Amino acid sequence: MTVGKRFFIRFWGVRGSIPCPGPHTMRYGGNTSCMEVVCGDRRMIIDGGSGLRELGLKIAAEPAGPVDVYFTHTHWDHICGVPFFVPAYLPDRPVTFHAGHLDQDTSIRHVLCEQMMAPLFPVPLTIFQRAGYVDFRVGEPVRFTDGVEMNTAPLNHPNGCCGYRIDYAGKRLCVITDVEHIAGEIDRDVVAFCRDADVMVYDAMYTDEEYLRHIGWGHSTWQQALRVAEAANVATTVLFHHDPCHDDDFMDGIALEADAVRPGTKVAIEGMVIDLL
Repeated sequence: MTVGKRFFIRFWGVRGSIPCPGPHTMRYGGNTSCMEVVCGDRRMIIDGGSGLRELGLKIAAEPAGPVDVYFTHTHWDHICGVPFFVPAYLPDRPVTFHAGHLDQDTSIRHVLCEQMMAPLFPVPLTIFQRAGYVDFRVGEPVRFTDGVEMNTAPLNHPNGCCGYRIDYAGKRLCVITDVEHIAGEIDRDVVAFCRDADVMVYDAMYTDEEYLRHIGWGHSTWQQALRVAEAANVATTVLFHHDPCHDDDFMDGIALEADAVRPGTKVAIEGMVIDLL
């Protein structure tokens, strides 16, 4: 690791659609989408699925500091952990929620407020002590002043989705979930966005065979992830957003096949940490 610098991603939730805890998903994990990215002194949380709860407990036990949550989109599996995110309830923790995929007629505050509105949840969003809400336009960069660069891109997914590219200390991380491709084609915009990434996290909900039964559902396949990686010259691909019906044995099979096709490919596991520096 470079002296004085750190850049890593840690996975707190790796499933799509719905949490699926149980004996058959223990090794890969059953929580939905949540990633922690640390660049130097900056922490960025990407997505607030059920994995956000456990991450929140960790953050709450640390010294106080600002917390930023960036959503790829606001489907239920990517926001269901927000009401259980302990730091948002603490008076010494400024928490800011960011989203870029929403249209001009709504806002991230409105979406999260609706989620915690009676009779769906017992306390309203206003219970959050020091919460802030930022809407940006997908496709625009997110500005920082500490050497971290974040760019965004629209992804093909029902109701919209935002991909993130984070550059720091000469390394590049791309998060591409949720996204659907056209069978037999590669999305050249996604390839350009992920060009030369050191790590690309990619929606691998289905196999190519399964995808043909789920066209229009907004997701991709592990085989397509590797095609994109090859076209974009990605160093390491991480397969993510696993189907809740894919148990540990099924995931083991994907891991073996994917590594045979493109050696070094990883399958996201809860608790996995990937260092970029």
